[in-house]
Amino acid sequence: MTTIKLHNTRTRTKEDFVPISADNVRMYVCGPTVYDRAHLGNARPVVVFDVLYRLLRHTYGADHVTYVRNFTDVDDKINATALARQQAGAEGTLEQLVQERSKETIGWYLHDMGALGALEPNEMPRATQYIAQMIAMIEDLIAKGHAYAAEGHVLFAVDSWKEHYGELSGRSLDDMIAGARVEVAPYKKNPMDFVLWKPSTDELPGWDSPWGRGRPGWHIECSAMSYELLGESFDIHGGGNDLMFPHHENEIAQSKCAHPHGEFAKVWLHNEMLQVEGKKMSKSLGNFFTVHDLLEQGVPGEVIRFVFLQTHYRKPMDWTEKKAREAEATLRKWRALTSGIEPAASAAPAVIAALSDDLNTAGALAELHRLAADGDAVGLLASAQLLGLLTPVMGAWADTTSTDLSAHADRLADARVIAMQSKDFSEVDRLKAAYLAAGLEVRMSKDGVELVPGAGFDAAKLEGV
Repeated sequence: MTTIKLHNTRTRTKEDFVPISADNVRMYVCGPTVYDRAHLGNARPVVVFDVLYRLLRHTYGADHVTYVRNFTDVDDKINATALARQQAGAEGTLEQLVQERSKETIGWYLHDMGALGALEPNEMPRATQYIAQMIAMIEDLIAKGHAYAAEGHVLFAVDSWKEHYGELSGRSLDDMIAGARVEVAPYKKNPMDFVLWKPSTDELPGWDSPWGRGRPGWHIECSAMSYELLGESFDIHGGGNDLMFPHHENEIAQSKCAHPHGEFAKVWLHNEMLQVEGKKMSKSLGNFFTVHDLLEQGVPGEVIRFVFLQTHYRKPMDWTEKKAREAEATLRKWRALTSGIEPAASAAPAVIAALSDDLNTAGALAELHRLAADGDAVGLLASAQLLGLLTPVMGAWADTTSTDLSAHADRLADARVIAMQSKDFSEVDRLKAAYLAAGLEVRMSKDGVELVPGAGFDAAKLEGV
C-alpha cells in the first residue's frame, strides 16, 4: 500500500500517515458560513481536500473513507441578509427568511463547487441540525469545570486548558491576550474566554436551553458535529490557515476537555491563502470575485481547478488571467489527446508518488505533462482523473470537435496579406472583432494565423462572418 506523507500543523513536521483504522479513514474539513456566494478563496480548501479525499479513496478504497464538511447556517451575517430582505418587503418571519437564505446559499455553494469537479463529502451536516448535541456538550463542559454561565451566555474557561491552549498555532496565552482583538465583556473571567452559547432575540433564530433562549457560538458547532459523525478520535482535520486561530485552537480545547480520553484530530492540515494578480483579494482593490462570477464569465470550472493545482497547498496561490489562459490551452490539448479512449487501470506511479508526498499537486501536474509529451493517452487520462481533471462530466466546455476553424483562419490570413499591400486593415479588424466576439483567441504571427477556442466560444456566432 502507498505510504502517504502529510505535513501535520500540530507537530510542524511531515509524517507518515497511519490511520486509526484503515477500514474507516475519517476526515473533517471546516465548511462555509452560508450567507452569500463562495468567493474564489473559499474554493481553495475545497479543491485541496477534494484531492486528498480522492487520494485516500484510491489508497484505502472508496468505501473505507468518511469525509465530513459542515455548513454553518447560524450566523449574524445570515441574519443581516434575511433582515434586509424583510425590510425590502419579503414575506415571512425573519426566522423563515433566514432558513430560506441558508437553503438558497447551500444550493449555490454545492453547484459552484461541483463545477470545480469537487466530489460531495459523505456527510454535510448543517449546524442547526445538531443544536441538541451542542447543548449537551456545553452542559458537560460546565460540569467538568471547563465552562461557566454568565448573563445568558456560556463561555469556555481558557484558564482550565492554559497548559495546552495555543499549541496548534504556536502562540503563548500571554501573547494571544496582548495581540488579540477580543470582545471586552464584564461577564468574562479571562479576556480570551470564548462564547459557547449566547442569547438570541425573539425575532432571530434561537433554541431553548438551560441558559435561556439562544444560539451556539461558532466554535462549538464543529466540535459537536465532528464528535457525532466521526467520534472522539479521527484522522484528519483540515481548513484554511486563517482558521488555525482562534477557530481550530478553540475546537481542540473544547473537544479535548469534553472527551479527555480521545485524541480529537491526529493530523491537522492547513492550506495557504489566495491572491489575485499578486495582491490580496479585496473589494476595495476591485479584484474580489466569486466562483460564480468566473463561471458566468465563461471560465470553465476545470480551468479554475487546474490553476489551483499548480501551487502546493501550503504556499500562497496567485490567480492570474495568464495562468487561466495557459491552463485552458493545456486542457484542450489533453482532452483532444484522450478523446474517445478508456483510461488505464490506475494512475501512473509517479503521479501517485507526487500526491502521496504531502499532496504535491504541482509535481503531479508535471508528470501529466510528461505523459502527454510521451503520447501516453491512457496513462494521462487515468492520472488526470485521480486529480479530478479530464473527467467526462467536466468536458462539455472543450467540445469543439465539430467546428472546423481552418477556413476562418485562412480567411483572416488572406485578408492580412491584402491589407499589408493596400494599407487598408478594415477587413482584418472586422474579422478579428467577429472572431473575438465568438469567443476565439486570435493569434497572428509571421508563421500565420491561429484561432483558438476560448472559455466562452460559441460556434453559432461564426455564422455569417
